[in-house]
Amino acid sequence: MPISKKSTSTAAHRKPSAKSNAPKRRRSTTSTSPKKAASRPMPAWIRYGITVLIIVMFAAGFYWFYIRPYAYRWKPCYGQKGYGVCMPYNYQIHGIDISHYQGNIDWDKLLPCKKTDFPIHFIFMKATEGGNYEDNRFEQNFTTAQRYGFIRGAYHYFIPQTDSRKQAAFFISKVQLSQGDLPPVLDVETLGKSSPEELRRGVRTWLEAVENHYGVKPILYTSYKFKERYLSDSIFNTYPYWIAHYYVDSVRYKGTWHFWQHTDVGKVPGIKGSVDLNVFNGTLEELMRLTLP
Repeated sequence: MPISKKSTSTAAHRKPSAKSNAPKRRRSTTSTSPKKAASRPMPAWIRYGITVLIIVMFAAGFYWFYIRPYAYRWKPCYGQKGYGVCMPYNYQIHGIDISHYQGNIDWDKLLPCKKTDFPIHFIFMKATEGGNYEDNRFEQNFTTAQRYGFIRGAYHYFIPQTDSRKQAAFFISKVQLSQGDLPPVLDVETLGKSSPEELRRGVRTWLEAVENHYGVKPILYTSYKFKERYLSDSIFNTYPYWIAHYYVDSVRYKGTWHFWQHTDVGKVPGIKGSVDLNVFNGTLEELMRLTLP
């Protein structure tokens, strides 16, 4: 029995089976291959190229969306400068529009602006928004503007999702216009979740309801791109147009317009922070003819 054990052990040692060694060879092959592949570093020129490409794309996007639309702010002013900006050329009648964002206005400091090189004659004030919001500065601003001799106007900010009849009724309930006031204004800036057709129908309903109440055609305020895209129907061209078009030398809109809001970064005595500046496309006599009789 001892001899038999020894010979069995020696035989097993001398002749290892192919079956027992095969897994070792497979493990060796599979374990070294990924390590070699993973150890290859990306060439430096590729890393630099990707980095430069990301920087260029980010810079181009930042310029296109954040710098290009406002580049006019930093252009040299070759004309006349007033209220902290380069003023449009060849307009006699200037104005501002305000809301609660301008805070408490020092009207004594604002009054001398009526006799500057760019005299401020008219002031539009935000009155209402949607179907239930009244600007908390409107009543005070509206009364004070008249007392200081400014031609005043009131505007409503239109919310497409709110019933337009309700919006018109709310504006009418809050705004009492009198002789010498500018026509009521409808401020339309967003489409919201409405379709273009729904927006046009709602805007027309508001304009007609307010016109019937005050006996004068309201002013339509919107940017020229928004008007051309959504309010280009001929019916809207029958209303006085107040165009919002910032940071350009001249109005690009080809149709008839009455007021031009040319910047939102004006600096006016008596008002802290920035304020919108406007011009009227005509003389003071023509502006007065536009007011309520």
